Amino acid sequence: MMGAIMLACDAAIRSGAGLVAAGTREENRPYLTLHRPEVMAPLSEHLEAGLPPLNWATCLAVGPGLGQDEWSVSTLSAALESKLPVVLDADALNLLAAKPSKVTQAVLTPHPGEAARLLGCSVCEIESDRISAARSLFDKFGAVIVLKGAGTIVYDGDKLNIICAGNPGMASAGMGDVLTGIIGALWAQGLSGADAALYGAMAHAKAGDLAARQGERGLLASDVIQQLRNVLNQI
Repeated sequence: MMGAIMLACDAAIRSGAGLVAAGTREENRPYLTLHRPEVMAPLSEHLEAGLPPLNWATCLAVGPGLGQDEWSVSTLSAALESKLPVVLDADALNLLAAKPSKVTQAVLTPHPGEAARLLGCSVCEIESDRISAARSLFDKFGAVIVLKGAGTIVYDGDKLNIICAGNPGMASAGMGDVLTGIIGALWAQGLSGADAALYGAMAHAKAGDLAARQGERGLLASDVIQQLRNVLNQI
């Protein structure tokens, strides 16, 4: 899913990450370069398990557009074994649900469906008590939790925050990919994982509200990206 990685990379670069590289399949590389020349897309011979060289990286974001095949599994494993801070979203969460383990150097950003798979319960159970769900996710995985939805919850095992910004127009494709890029960029700039998750979730929601001034219907994830500079440069 090339669109997902494009959105995540765009969000990261618009959120102040000085250098962004995308690990993706060889056939996707030309399209990424044409779409966003500021994002590095290393040649396949420079990739190991789908990742660019990690000796310069300060944070990873894994999951948008990843898939769940053997290549995807090896890519996630390489990211976790690097011991770098990592934001996990989308298919990275689905792979983690299939083989649960503690990921203490991570921020997890599940929507209710992904949260249900991670905890082995129903979406209705997640939504009936979102605060307990966030706490259960932390207890199981040891990571900072960003439980997305109406009133996104950010929980780091100590402080629990509820984001009171955002709007229904943000319930559209690609919004989670944007959030992943924002959190990864803020973590890379020196915030703690907990603060990157909190400020990233708030910036994401505030940017969505700015983008919705023209109406919530038809709001796109790329519209939110266009507002990130306005929001983050005022914090």
